Amino acid sequence: MATYTIGQMAEKMGVATSTLRYYDKEGLLPFVERTPGGARIFCDSDMEMLNVIGCLKAGGMPIKDIKKYVDLCGEGDSTIGARLDLIRKQREHVVEEIAELRKSLDVLDYKLWFYETADASGSCDMAKAVPDDQLEPRLRMVRHELQRFA
Repeated sequence: MATYTIGQMAEKMGVATSTLRYYDKEGLLPFVERTPGGARIFCDSDMEMLNVIGCLKAGGMPIKDIKKYVDLCGEGDSTIGARLDLIRKQREHVVEEIAELRKSLDVLDYKLWFYETADASGSCDMAKAVPDDQLEPRLRMVRHELQRFA
């Protein structure tokens, strides 16, 4: 079985060593072995959990909930239902975040079109004067949403 130092594992995962130290400090790495001197010893089998932890964190799950998930994993099969609930809730959170990001992207795409049009014509008034039927439907929808609040 191959083992890795914290630096080697961080490199293998494409994260900073400080990230792994932070995870450890927060109690997210109870499965990681240590040398008698206290140095962390990672192995290939740690990769999946480390990647799941990174995914949960990137998806906005609070550290306390990630710790709860890790602890439940350590308790075995009797906690499958609780883990399933946590993952379902996190998935729904990510789906909602994606929807919000799509809305933001739509507004940015509209403003990009608007300023490119204004830049080409030399006037924001020219971009404002473009008829709705000349806009692609998604941009038209955004224009109407933005004007609704004006």
